[in-house]
Amino acid sequence: MSTSRREFLANCTAAAAVGLTLTTPASLLSADNTTASGEKRIKKSVKIGMVGVPGTLAEKMTVLKELGFDGLELNSPGGPEPEEVRKAVEVSGIPVHGVVDSIHWKTRLSDPDEESRQEGLEGLITAIKASKAYGGTSVLLVPGVVNKDVTYDQCWDRSIEQIKKAIPIAKEHNIQILMENVWNNFLTDPKETARFIDELDSDMVGAYFDVGNTVKYSPPHEWVPILGARIKKLDIKDYGKGKGFGAKLMEGDVDWPKVMAELREIDYQGWATAEISGGGRERLTEIADRMNRIFAS
Repeated sequence: MSTSRREFLANCTAAAAVGLTLTTPASLLSADNTTASGEKRIKKSVKIGMVGVPGTLAEKMTVLKELGFDGLELNSPGGPEPEEVRKAVEVSGIPVHGVVDSIHWKTRLSDPDEESRQEGLEGLITAIKASKAYGGTSVLLVPGVVNKDVTYDQCWDRSIEQIKKAIPIAKEHNIQILMENVWNNFLTDPKETARFIDELDSDMVGAYFDVGNTVKYSPPHEWVPILGARIKKLDIKDYGKGKGFGAKLMEGDVDWPKVMAELREIDYQGWATAEISGGGRERLTEIADRMNRIFAS
């Protein structure tokens, strides 16, 4: 660790003790978050629902650019028209890197009802096509839910069946289908998550690793080496310290230096999208700063 880096971390600790807000200098961040070619190793993004500034999509994305974010993630089905997105990308200078399947919780691929499963598949396909039209590379998917009506094995088999039907379309559009680990009583273990992805046997399928969501089950840094190269994108949130998901980034139970060390070990490079409560410029500025500090840890 360089002297300047040590001084920076010492300053972070001192500032936190007196309640100061820090802004991470890009020069200090670059040592850890820049590849040999000069590209950002990890790119900052937020979900569209977090952007509480007024205006058009282009105006919202322009604010994100000004605050140091590298991109945005939208929702589909039900997202904006592709032409609006293309204009917003052009005006703002930042991309839409992907979409979240907006119906995967309500219309599940694991539902006992065949018609509901078909609707869920159609929603996934719509999201794949939207991501392509927006210039994205992925769809975030919750593959299913285990509950009183659906056993673990049923959830596994039904969701595998439906996702396999979507893979040819994902391949045609070059859009990855990425499984998010959530509190759905399913794939709550990294080895099971890896096994599920491997059974789908496609380079169009991977993990959308949600760091904070694992804390309930096991330390997130233990997931990273097991999932390894299956991790294609990250969701950034914290959890714990009596506040649950209300804990601010770096103020929960996630050991961020350990998470970052494991991500560097697998040479993770790609998008990291905050999935926490958003707000206006001040709140988004805080989120950007805390993400910078996480990536530099």
